Amino acid sequence: MEKYYVNDKAQSNGDHEVHKSGCNYMPSSRTYLGEYSSCDNAVKEAKKKYTKVNGCYYCCKACHTT
Repeated sequence: MEKYYVNDKAQSNGDHEVHKSGCNYMPSSRTYLGEYSSCDNAVKEAKKKYTKVNGCYYCCKACHTT
């Protein structure tokens, strides 16, 4: 199980990125989502707060869309 967070500040394209604990690109303004076995469930949780959500390219590549 990994700890996941969502960036409270949207990217320039409007996405709020989901990050795994320990990511080098972890934002300072973030909300803790919980512990999950995959980024899929973390993204689902983040979508309860934000409409546009994406996985971080570096730490959640399986959930990153272009």
